[in-house]
Amino acid sequence: MKDNRIHTSKYSILTFLPINLFEQFQRVANAYFLFLLILQLIPEISSLTWFTTIVPLVLVVTMTAVKDATDDYFRHKSDNQVNNRQSEVLIDSKLQNEKWMNVKVGDIIKLENNQFVAADLLLLSSSEPHGLCYIETAELDGETNLKVRHALSVTSELGADISRLAKFDGIVVCEAPNNKLDKFTGVLSWNGSKHSLNNEKIILRGCVLRNTSWCFGMVIFAGPDTKLMQNSGKTKFKRTSIDRLMNTLVLWIFGFLICLGTILAIGNSIWENQVGDQFRTFLFSNEREKNSVFSGFLTFWSYIIILNTVVPISLYVSVEVIRLGHSYFINWDRKMYYSRKATPAEARTTTLNEELGQIEYVFSDKTGTLTQNIMTFKKCSINGRIYGEVCDDWGQKTDMTKKKETMGFSVSPQADRTFQFFDHHLMESIELGDPKVHEFLRLLALCHTVMSEENSAGELIYQVQSPDEGALVTAAKNLGFIFKSRTPETITIEELGTLVTYQLLAFLDFNNFRKRMSVIVRNPEGQIKLYSKGADTILFERLHPSNEDLLTLTSDHLSEFAGEGLRTLAIAYRDLDDKYFREWHKMLEDANTTTDERDERIAGLYEEIERDLMLLGATAVEDKLQDGVIETVTSLSLANIKIWVLTGDKQETAINIGYACNMLTDDMNDVFIIAGNTATEVREELRKAKENLFGRNRSFSNGHVVFEKKQSLELDSVVEETVTGDYALIINGHSLAYALESDVKNDLLELACMCKTVVCCRVTPLQKAQVVELVKKYRNAVTLAIGDGANDVSMIKSAHIGVGISGQEGLQAVLASDYSFAQFRYLQRLLLVHGRWSYVRMCKFLCYFFYKNFAFTLVHFWFGFFCGFSAQTVYDQWFITLFNIVYTSLPVLAMGIFDQIALDTSYWTVINHVFIWGSIATYFSILFTMHSNDIFGIFPNQFPFVGNARHSLTQKCIWLVILLTTVASVMPVVAFRFLKVDLFPTLSDQIRQWQKAQKKARPLRTRKPQTRRSSSRRSGYAFAHQEGYGELITSGKNMRAKNPPPMSGLEKTLYNSTSWIENLCKKTTDTVSSFSQDKTVKL
Repeated sequence: MKDNRIHTSKYSILTFLPINLFEQFQRVANAYFLFLLILQLIPEISSLTWFTTIVPLVLVVTMTAVKDATDDYFRHKSDNQVNNRQSEVLIDSKLQNEKWMNVKVGDIIKLENNQFVAADLLLLSSSEPHGLCYIETAELDGETNLKVRHALSVTSELGADISRLAKFDGIVVCEAPNNKLDKFTGVLSWNGSKHSLNNEKIILRGCVLRNTSWCFGMVIFAGPDTKLMQNSGKTKFKRTSIDRLMNTLVLWIFGFLICLGTILAIGNSIWENQVGDQFRTFLFSNEREKNSVFSGFLTFWSYIIILNTVVPISLYVSVEVIRLGHSYFINWDRKMYYSRKATPAEARTTTLNEELGQIEYVFSDKTGTLTQNIMTFKKCSINGRIYGEVCDDWGQKTDMTKKKETMGFSVSPQADRTFQFFDHHLMESIELGDPKVHEFLRLLALCHTVMSEENSAGELIYQVQSPDEGALVTAAKNLGFIFKSRTPETITIEELGTLVTYQLLAFLDFNNFRKRMSVIVRNPEGQIKLYSKGADTILFERLHPSNEDLLTLTSDHLSEFAGEGLRTLAIAYRDLDDKYFREWHKMLEDANTTTDERDERIAGLYEEIERDLMLLGATAVEDKLQDGVIETVTSLSLANIKIWVLTGDKQETAINIGYACNMLTDDMNDVFIIAGNTATEVREELRKAKENLFGRNRSFSNGHVVFEKKQSLELDSVVEETVTGDYALIINGHSLAYALESDVKNDLLELACMCKTVVCCRVTPLQKAQVVELVKKYRNAVTLAIGDGANDVSMIKSAHIGVGISGQEGLQAVLASDYSFAQFRYLQRLLLVHGRWSYVRMCKFLCYFFYKNFAFTLVHFWFGFFCGFSAQTVYDQWFITLFNIVYTSLPVLAMGIFDQIALDTSYWTVINHVFIWGSIATYFSILFTMHSNDIFGIFPNQFPFVGNARHSLTQKCIWLVILLTTVASVMPVVAFRFLKVDLFPTLSDQIRQWQKAQKKARPLRTRKPQTRRSSSRRSGYAFAHQEGYGELITSGKNMRAKNPPPMSGLEKTLYNSTSWIENLCKKTTDTVSSFSQDKTVKL
């Protein structure tokens, strides 16, 4: 029987050494130097000692192993932290604390409010009536709204009776472990009866119990079999394109080395055959005559050893040092430090920095990554008037800032001090008794599914299934219309200090088709009213004709709200005749009791009564974006980086965020929505979208052909250039499941990659990883995945680069990531500053490194023609050993770590001076030391050249040769750079010239940045809760017998800080146009 232990680490104590060494020797260079080390142990062919190779090789392997072991240690630490969590388990008829890792299938566990669920459980009973419990699934699908689970009626009777629970002997037969979060099928056999089980009876690992004092559950799946772990990808060994390039270069250079060795070996055979005999006689050699061919064979391997410095092992040491330095730059970057939570950016790996500069696709979660999980009531339109805008003394709109005085209703002691609203005209309308305003706020306080309770301090706490509804009910509370309590038959609110109880006659529940919800209530005066709120496109069709003028005005207001990225709802009511309502209610009761077409009849009755509505206005709720999201998205788009949003949230919510972030705009040529429920429907929708995108004159595959070759999925760049305009693709999770099948994914990938923006809604964690893998495999593009919850771990592991945001959903994403920080906006600096600099620095470093080593090594090739091809070295052994490690290491390291784009030839920094002159000083210091009397006295065999340096450097010709060599080497490079900057300046050169010109000119007058506005789009409705809460309320199943521990209230709203990207974009545009009016410069 499996336990509940989880493993996310790569190594154990026993497997670390073999697996890590196997991974390291996948590097061609490491295997190459191991081969050289073996050659150097053969005295017949080696003219260099073995330690010149083994020391740096062991150093590199050890450094990498320590780094990998450290990374895996933190994974083990995270696993132990989770596995050692405590949970109450029913053992021997007693509740005992047990570690999570010891929980087994069949155990009965007790959970308390706000506890994490240890394993996948069958809910048996709870503290709530009818065995209900509330859970938050943010770790699974990113949604923060509460969901309801309810136990079977036969098990809910067990309650908290430990003795009865201990005797529970039910048998569950269910599906095999799988990764489907929204489906479960099984059967419980108990007491001779069988009961069907579905997803509503199951609580999954990763959920948090909310608003429920306690519940009991039986473990169905544990450990790696849980749906959370089934959706977690495996930890993969990630390598950068630079690593792969270096492997390729090493192979080519090794081939070049073999060619050099072959030429010198042939030369040795010829020399031995023609000159060797006489030369050996001259040396009075007594050895027998050598075979010239065998001599050439030995010489070949000798030169392979001598010329191996073309690719020295110090290359990899230097690369690791540079990467480490770049990682510290990320960790130390104050502009990526989030002061509110004291969270710095962290490079959790040191091997992927330069890959950050090559990102082509960014896959982002929505909830908690782009947004803050905070809904705030921003504006409203009541009877044709907008409330929520702030005007100055001249009647002009002004920006809302923290300096503005917020408003609240002073009469209400329940007012929330964190509520931010700036328009005092609404307060005046309330105090003057405007009937429309009162009716508007009354509707907000009555038409919802919110539950209320009081904590120990007497404060009113709202428990909401939808954050949107929480924002609206909280707004009504702060404006004097306070929702107090509810029963299955009544709703009690406080209207401007007066308690009023309404009789709840009917609840017309929300669903995805209706896109609205309504309540029918009777007020104390006996009047029956229907209050309704929903999507404007749905509600406007059901208005009374007398609302035409108000409809036009409110529609304009809605467009304005949506243009600011706000989530909107239309608000309307209807006065009902008592006789008409009784007749309608009788038909509703008959429809509820019928078995034929029950849902259709109920929907028809809802349609009948929700007509001839009177429009009151509209609400505008802000799904609060994180600071700087819009500017970051804009910057990444300018860098030609495509952003795909992969979210478990509903389609309308994701689309709203897309418009709020400017990823979706009204200026787009088309937005394709794929929502088919079958493979045929999805295939047809993709085909139609491609026809609209490419035109009907292009032939398409019919989707039935299975492409066997990988090249069939690799798109031709010429095709991309033929697509003009901006397009977006939106696809649901159930449609994505069919689209990822082998015969359709070609069409999906081709369509998606032609679109500027892609939004995938209602996707599972595994589907997120599958989308990333699809792009990785067939687009050959560098990908980055960013998220903040456990539901993002799979795609974070699958992408080339994984970024975790340390937000409100735990640390699972951070622990699985390569880089982490606190805000999405820091991604801009990570990619466009650290990523680009790391890539450019690494490329320059490699060029200089190979240049100096080729110059150093090819001297031996040249010298071979003067030494009889005898594999003798022109340098002494210590010079060969120290050349890469000491003499020439600092300048290339300095450039690789500190070089800045467009500034490398402008001036020398302190670092340049220290490393250049320091290297020269180090060379002469070591030179004089090795040629001194003192070192000769200690090691006479190793340092025999006493006084050589002192006497040689007194010769003027030596210094003249050094000077001429330096000038001859530097002047061509300087001349080439000068001509290139003058004749073919790059954008960096132009900006640098502009900066120099600005120093001489007068400082420009700074202008106040204008407020950015999102596209003017009619926003979707702002419901985020699920269908069915109306039935729960009217049935009374969710009415609590006692108050569970309270939850925290809404967080304070945060304000977006003005970003510098607009000024940067304008400045860059001005710069380019001033230097090159007739050229198009690509950023």
